Amino acid sequence: MTLIMFFEFLIGLTDIYIAGRIGKDIQAAYGFVIQMYFVFIIIANALTAGTVSVISRLFTSGDKGALDDAVYSTTLTAVVSGVIFGAAGIGLTPFLINLVNIPRQLKPIAIPLGEIYAAGLLFHYIVINTNGILRACKRVRISLKTMSVVCAVNIGLNFFLVFHTKIGYQGIALSTAISVFVGSILNLRSIMPFLAGIRRFSAEATRAIITIGWPFALSQILWQLHSMALYLILSALPRDSVETLAAFAAGLRIESAIFLPAMAFNMANAVIAGNLIGENKREDAFRAGIITAVMGVIIVACLTLGVIMGARQIAPAISKNPVVVAQCIKYIYISMISEPFMAFWMVLGGALSGAGDTKGIMLIVSSTVWLIRIPLCYLWVVVLGFDATSVWWTMNLSQFMTAMFMVHRYWQKRWLGAVTQTSGGR
Repeated sequence: MTLIMFFEFLIGLTDIYIAGRIGKDIQAAYGFVIQMYFVFIIIANALTAGTVSVISRLFTSGDKGALDDAVYSTTLTAVVSGVIFGAAGIGLTPFLINLVNIPRQLKPIAIPLGEIYAAGLLFHYIVINTNGILRACKRVRISLKTMSVVCAVNIGLNFFLVFHTKIGYQGIALSTAISVFVGSILNLRSIMPFLAGIRRFSAEATRAIITIGWPFALSQILWQLHSMALYLILSALPRDSVETLAAFAAGLRIESAIFLPAMAFNMANAVIAGNLIGENKREDAFRAGIITAVMGVIIVACLTLGVIMGARQIAPAISKNPVVVAQCIKYIYISMISEPFMAFWMVLGGALSGAGDTKGIMLIVSSTVWLIRIPLCYLWVVVLGFDATSVWWTMNLSQFMTAMFMVHRYWQKRWLGAVTQTSGGR
């Protein structure tokens, strides 16, 4: 999972690097569009959260018929959802970008980027969901092979399309769409053994997946809306707003070197908890969650130190603009303080997700973001006129609060009884 997340990181880093080499406007527009794109893949992530929880338990329960029906059901649901949200994304992108209050010169750049990303949503939905199926069934190495191909295709096409064709900056989005198409084909071939023979749509399994997935979807929606709100708040800065937006986009990509391994341990913890609960080993699931979280914190702490030490070399490699570089370095120095806390609550949250307690995660994360982070950032920048540094410190504060609440919920152990039962409709 860590290697898979590393490939995801390389893709994102290449995107922001190429955007920065073209210009600050492209980099800032890309940063906003990718946040909007994440909003459209929320349903895929939510379905996958429910899929991992349900299928990981069915996989260890020994009920092969129910497992196969659940795989078929979630795959079909992902395909239908991908078609619907892909079409919606293509149609709504111009309206949404013209609606929001980002700098005017960014809008004609952002619209074609958003439309191309939306065109690839169906394939991204399939990749995300089938990756969840494979790791829930302890076949994560197959996902690793797929994502290595996706990474190679994405990065190779990125450089070729942007710098060697007339497509230009739009090649950043097109390379993603093509690479996830390739990945979807590879993963569908890998799950074919589950789909062999006559399969039947399992309403019970789908209901369980949706029950677990909707709180995850809502928390993801609120999280992505918060990211877009931060962009709008930073757009209101009295000076250097475009440079700050570009620095924020670059800083988030650099920070993803730390975030993605934490996310890898989060997803691994969900599978571990689901498998152990499927075997009715709940205390083992509790202990395994703590061990996995500690491992994640150790790795994140090491990576954090490396990023801090290399910040002055990394930032100039991503942007040529001196103001963007200076703001990016400042963001890195401040945001790194809370990274170990972020890792701890995120990995513990993986165990809660694997057990089906996505409502608890939703309440904690949404509350700290919308009751602490956004109001305070708005106060500092829009009302009091402070600079972007106040936003970076407020983000740290919300990470500390999230960690405190998540640890409290984990140690209550109520999540061990939050499992949604399903037998695949049999």
